[in-house]
Amino acid sequence: MRPLPLPAALAVVVLGGVASAAQGVVNAELGERTGDPVLGAVVNNLGGCLLVLAGLAVLPSMRAGLAGLRRSGLPWWAYLGGVGGAVIVLVAPVVVPVLGVAVFTIAQVAGGSLGGLAVDRAGLAATGRLPLTLPRVGGAVLGVGAVALAQLGRPIGDLAVGLVLLCVVGGLAVAGQSALNGRVAASVGPAAGLAVNFAVSTSVIGAVAVLGGTLAEQPRWPTQWWLYVGGLFGVGIVLALLVGVRAAGVLRTGLALVAGQLGGALLLDLALPGGPGVRLPVLAGAVLTLMAVLVAGVRRRDTARVAAEREREPDGRLVG
Repeated sequence: MRPLPLPAALAVVVLGGVASAAQGVVNAELGERTGDPVLGAVVNNLGGCLLVLAGLAVLPSMRAGLAGLRRSGLPWWAYLGGVGGAVIVLVAPVVVPVLGVAVFTIAQVAGGSLGGLAVDRAGLAATGRLPLTLPRVGGAVLGVGAVALAQLGRPIGDLAVGLVLLCVVGGLAVAGQSALNGRVAASVGPAAGLAVNFAVSTSVIGAVAVLGGTLAEQPRWPTQWWLYVGGLFGVGIVLALLVGVRAAGVLRTGLALVAGQLGGALLLDLALPGGPGVRLPVLAGAVLTLMAVLVAGVRRRDTARVAAEREREPDGRLVG
């Protein structure tokens, strides 16, 4: 499967960001009603796994991709992308009550931007090595600033340095997830890459839930059906990241996802009963994040072309 054209791929990622905003609301509400935030992550990933199993039943391409894993020649660590998704899902319920949503979001995006620059430079994603250019660094900084602007007015909790660093690590983990999942998808197809991601992330979250005693309790499950669709959103998010990374690299994909998250937050503020309506800082943050995506994609002129131009006379003749 060929990568989508860049504009189409980034549009898909933005839609994935909208799904991420909705997923966060659903999982948080489910965790609050059951009394255990980790349960939201468990239900989310189990739902995603059920969808993946359904895909295995009806999609020959997914079965063929998984069968081709042995022949792919990928190193064992390339299959660990799902660990990154599990890390951020498990970190959020721990740190948000202490730090507040604003600090968590800013620190996570900062970690994701640093991680995006690092994994692109190291060539972990299928796109290969992407240079550490001034526009890419500027785009990352602009993205973090845009998210900080979007969080104006939100309450700030206790600024525990350890928890802030944990949020940054969560952002780094998500960047690693995007790169490794993209590597698998480029080798065996996005459907198989999706299956590998959910198999790994669900195993990690399930192990944490068992060790933490989450599954030993008998929670009171709410009856509203929409509280259990987080897995559907999760599948859409992972697929969007797989599409984006192949076309744009990890950094720009992460920034486009954040733009979609802010746009989704605006839509939810308008749609949910009792919502605050349009918040100008969030709107400005979404627009600036989209600008960061564009800035990070600015390319320096080809070195060879620049050298050739320098050898020309002002009238266009080559220097002999």
